[in-house]
Amino acid sequence: MIQPERVEVLRAGSPAREGFVLLWVQSSVRTVGNHALEYAVGEARRLGVPLAAIFALNPAYPEANARHFQYLLEGLRDLRAGLGARGIPLSVRLGDPPGEVWQAARGASLVVTDRGYLRPGRQWRADLAARLDVPFVQVESDAVVPIRVVSAKQEFAARTLRPKLHRVLERFLVPVDVQEGAQGHPDWDPGLDVSDPALTVRALGVDNSVPPGEEEGGEVRALARLEHFVTRLLPGYDSGRRDPNVDGGSRLSAYLHYGHLSPLTAALAAREHSGGGPGLDAFLEEMIVRRELSFNFCEFNPAYDRYEGLPHWARENLEAHAADPRPHLYTREQLDAAATHDRYWNAAHREMVRTGRMHNAMRMYWGKKILEWSATPQEAYATTLWLNNRYQLDGRDANSYASVGWIFGLHDRPWARRPIFGTVRYLAASGLSRKFDAEAYARRWS
Repeated sequence: MIQPERVEVLRAGSPAREGFVLLWVQSSVRTVGNHALEYAVGEARRLGVPLAAIFALNPAYPEANARHFQYLLEGLRDLRAGLGARGIPLSVRLGDPPGEVWQAARGASLVVTDRGYLRPGRQWRADLAARLDVPFVQVESDAVVPIRVVSAKQEFAARTLRPKLHRVLERFLVPVDVQEGAQGHPDWDPGLDVSDPALTVRALGVDNSVPPGEEEGGEVRALARLEHFVTRLLPGYDSGRRDPNVDGGSRLSAYLHYGHLSPLTAALAAREHSGGGPGLDAFLEEMIVRRELSFNFCEFNPAYDRYEGLPHWARENLEAHAADPRPHLYTREQLDAAATHDRYWNAAHREMVRTGRMHNAMRMYWGKKILEWSATPQEAYATTLWLNNRYQLDGRDANSYASVGWIFGLHDRPWARRPIFGTVRYLAASGLSRKFDAEAYARRWS
């Protein structure tokens, strides 16, 4: 079902029973568990008009490189096939997204889109709403619970968001009904060829300084990874996810970031394949509570991607200790080359550079050390975010902005005071060895 709280009218009006319905795919690049898609199919059928889809690819998207574009295009390849199997044509067009969609919407009776939480997408939707002369509807599908249903303000931490979310969770934790009977637009221009993502990336001429990671994107691989996780790894997820030397994590974050996998699909699959227990509880905490906490942060904090967006208490502490002696100082270039004295840190950075991901057991340590080894907290924040967004496949994501913020005190509380950090939480290398075989991890990525 599609709950009414998922639907927001961005430009009001009554759609005519002529022309066609245009689905602007932006955040939900999939056919399974896609409320925006099913809403558009239902509206096209109700109006008795064809349906067509568009994805506008912006080669100049901030901080995106060949690694990101290839993963995105692998998703578009699967999306074109999946929509085609339902008779819905997809056009992939190059250029400024609101401008391309506005051009494609000529003759449309209704435009439907999905919902994202970051500044570029919000601006694109606002720009298009101002230019359209037909109704424009946004349908939220990348959160299990629509974020403004849960809270109307920035939450302090997971402990303040969790009870609000759980009060309404069961009403939204239900499958989306698949709508049948859509008639595809007969003369829809397919636009860019996405059948060979690697070839298309080379043709785009984007920044190729970061090659693709080791995992392939797309809905097909996302659903296969989900099946592997819930049938084999979920029961031990609570403990297995803590050891970077074993494959105990879900490895779903990049698929979620690019919209290749629905969080609702993942949560329902986990429930179906689990009899409960700590593994399921831990997964749902990460998939729903922590993920939607990051959406809440980006939705209600306009400085979510800047140092100024950190909590006042944390910035006050870090700046009070900005003149404290640092045991080591490294430039951004030295860090990028993994040329530090710390073999654990170097290993974590190499894992990210080579694969496009970093195990969560190392990600916070990696970031805390950048803070410790930078001349100022402002420099540390900028360097951490730059490295994260450059290499991580799930970089430039609400989860990434919240995770980087956590390194500097976001969604956390004050701890014992110490040099450099003040009362912001500190992590030591000795803590790694108490949790897992840190030497084995360092050897693996040496």
